[in-house]
Amino acid sequence: MLDEQELERYARHILLRDVGGPGQQKLKAARVLIIGAGGLGSPVLAYLAAAGVGTLGVVDDDHVSLSNLQRQIIHDSDAIDVPKVESARRSLARINPHVTLEAHECRLDESNGAELVAKYDLVVDGSDNFDTRYLVADLCETAEVPLITAAVGLFDGSITTLKPFDRNEAGQLNPRYRDLFPKKPEAGSIPSCAEAGVLGALTGVIGSLQAVEVIKEIVGLGEGLVGRLMLYDSRAARFETIKYRRRPD
Repeated sequence: MLDEQELERYARHILLRDVGGPGQQKLKAARVLIIGAGGLGSPVLAYLAAAGVGTLGVVDDDHVSLSNLQRQIIHDSDAIDVPKVESARRSLARINPHVTLEAHECRLDESNGAELVAKYDLVVDGSDNFDTRYLVADLCETAEVPLITAAVGLFDGSITTLKPFDRNEAGQLNPRYRDLFPKKPEAGSIPSCAEAGVLGALTGVIGSLQAVEVIKEIVGLGEGLVGRLMLYDSRAARFETIKYRRRPD
């Protein structure tokens, strides 16, 4: 149940016909795991906390550095050298005291990934490397947990939703991450943000879109991005959507 403070805090959600009180209670009951408290994870965490998602888990083994602050908006100058999960805890407590943050100060890998994913209703991947992206996608498919995955680089970003354990209206299994990206790029073939740079506000655009898709999945409203890859080119101010399907085994 929502108390009086929560009813006022979430009043603009509750007024929405497709959310209302029942939708807000679904948000409060939800458990969402965010991989990474960096450029993408920061807006995801901030908006999901503000939206009243009851339990947020965050996985990150890094510390805040000065070069993070151009884009990682939940961290500030006073948090330099502080573990990102601890800095995130402080920020979210200021945003919404009704939300519980479960901090996992570690790197998600094959030894801990399955256990972490199984504790949550939905996963958001804000990682910055392909090894983690492929691993998270495989773990979520096995655990039958929806995944909102995104990536950014330079001036461009992309986002999609993965539910390969479900079927579409035609009775066909939804596509997997490996249907979209069959082969993992070779190490070093694509420069990282630390090597090539990234527009700071771009991570806010894509991370905010991830938060929107999470809320839609929890509440059950609108059309999600299953089987659709949304691309954003900030230089051209243009969105495009590409459809993709399950590949035959």
